[in-house]
Amino acid sequence: MNRNRAIVNSILDLVGETPIVKLQNIIKGIPGNFYAKLESFNPGQSAKDRIALQIIQNAEEKGFLKPGDTIVETTSGNTGFSLAMISLVKGYRCILAVSDKSSKNKIAILKTMGAEVHVCPANVAPDDPRSYYEVAKRIHKETPKSIYINQYFNELNIEAHYQTTGPEIWEQTEGKITHLIVASGTGGTISGTGRYLKEQNPDIKILGVDAIGSVIKKYHETQKFDPKEISPYKIEGLGKNLIPTSTDFDVIDVYEKVTDKEAALASRELVKKEGLLCGYTSGAVIQATRQYAAKNVFDTNSFVVIILPDHGIRYMDKIYSDDWMKEQGFM
Repeated sequence: MNRNRAIVNSILDLVGETPIVKLQNIIKGIPGNFYAKLESFNPGQSAKDRIALQIIQNAEEKGFLKPGDTIVETTSGNTGFSLAMISLVKGYRCILAVSDKSSKNKIAILKTMGAEVHVCPANVAPDDPRSYYEVAKRIHKETPKSIYINQYFNELNIEAHYQTTGPEIWEQTEGKITHLIVASGTGGTISGTGRYLKEQNPDIKILGVDAIGSVIKKYHETQKFDPKEISPYKIEGLGKNLIPTSTDFDVIDVYEKVTDKEAALASRELVKKEGLLCGYTSGAVIQATRQYAAKNVFDTNSFVVIILPDHGIRYMDKIYSDDWMKEQGFM
């Protein structure tokens, strides 16, 4: 029986096994066949359910985490929601350091899920004591019986997608996939999924998506961190101002950068043309797909899987707000 039609013991049993749907309209005119893996079908409405559950279960198995203990994390929102949801089910306290770039919707939802939320400035250096990285580290040190998830530098971030997302896509496409397109933030999704798929077929191309204002693409190309690449941008959960060790750059073939405006407009277009209400990074992936197509990356035989990371309901006060879009000069 399809697991999603069966009775399960907990909402956590519904993590993974997300569907793939063929894109009918938004990619018209581009050679090849394009399919979207809808990570919003996870119970926490994003791909981050996978890594949150993997890391917490690992900590429990090793005895690092016991009922009543505290989970601390740095998050742009989605990982925080997944951790808060799991904490409620399993009986943990959850404390999150969140970037002020995160939508008000996301922050309100995290609080509703019982998390203690510390909002930190986005446009500061990673080692600045006000950054959400450093705030989370400080809270962890000051909180007895706590663990720090540390998704940007946790190998289990990659392992979760290697064990679940990669095998799912390979099975769902019957091994026909030729290209995978993924937004790269912590890098866990693209690295774990890409690693598994390349082990099955080394010819599969792993195409990354980065943000203008992020250092990831240039680091991939030069192996050098260039602070001159860093500038403020609006997209949440995409790109970075540091180099996460949870990104396996050897797995990724190439990166494409997208702008805030084009990603936002593509997100809204995804709703109108496919009926898919997805997040900001999903629009970024759609825009990057078009840019890759303009570089003749695909042909009529291409079987392209695009991972759409989260649900659009968390962005109603941002990209799906006409007022916000006009304030940014996007409309």
